[in-house]
Amino acid sequence: MSLVQDRHIHYFFEAVRLGSVRAAADALDVAPSAVSRHIAQLEHELSAALLERHRRGVKPTEAGERVLDYYRQRMAQQEVLLDSLQALRGLQSGTLVLASGEGFMDALAGTLARFSERYPRIELRVNIAGSNEVIRQVVEDEAHLGLVFNPANDPKIRAHVRRAQPVRVIVAPDHPLAREPGAISLQGLDRHSLALPGAAYGIRQILTHAEHQLGVALTPTLTCNTLAMLKRYAVEGGVTLLPAFVAEQELAAGSLVALPLLHEVFARPEAQLITRLGRQLSVGASRLLGMLAQEVGAFGATAR
Repeated sequence: MSLVQDRHIHYFFEAVRLGSVRAAADALDVAPSAVSRHIAQLEHELSAALLERHRRGVKPTEAGERVLDYYRQRMAQQEVLLDSLQALRGLQSGTLVLASGEGFMDALAGTLARFSERYPRIELRVNIAGSNEVIRQVVEDEAHLGLVFNPANDPKIRAHVRRAQPVRVIVAPDHPLAREPGAISLQGLDRHSLALPGAAYGIRQILTHAEHQLGVALTPTLTCNTLAMLKRYAVEGGVTLLPAFVAEQELAAGSLVALPLLHEVFARPEAQLITRLGRQLSVGASRLLGMLAQEVGAFGATAR
């Protein structure tokens, strides 16, 4: 495609990414009419309608999705080319974006620090997000790599590492539940002060699925979007549900314990290291992938 067409596609991509022609115009510092003109020219050249316009903004048609896939792949290939040329000159620079669930950071901060020490010219950006948002960023090439807990099946992602991470009941050692002789039932949690993450988190999605299966409806006393708060809540006498690796430091220190749940659905979740299916990674991204894969593969599940 010509350079003129490249600009058409870029304007189209920004309109879809930002959700409206006006938002794209603001980001590109041009008039909305200029964005609309470039998109119209692209539709004319491709003989296909690419956008559906609604009161709330725009979304791509099926043909538009294919153009977006082409654009993302071409941008990724361009990144790989530039990276390989830098490698020929003995340089390793650029930016790598990792989208990650919050719970991975304590376990993997050391790995990221070692990577930065080894490749100081590569800027690492970490986007902390819920499971659904991590997948979106990876699929749409906003992030090179993703660390996600219990992701929904998506044909556009590839899991390089999958590690079983059962969901546990997390409480202080002196909590009454810690004295229970066997696995904890979901029904038994309703008698205690329960803190849970929001609906965007894989943990909450697992719990919702289990509630439907078992005909149970738990009512949390606290809902929040930070796992650090959930752990602190448990230290202070409450109850939360987390995979053990999220509370690894607290479990090792003895300030929290991880108790098994009775129901099989809580034994199946996985921590996964993902990329977009078909994405060719740069040298730097491939090396970060390798380092993270070793760490995620070594995750253990701590329980009583």
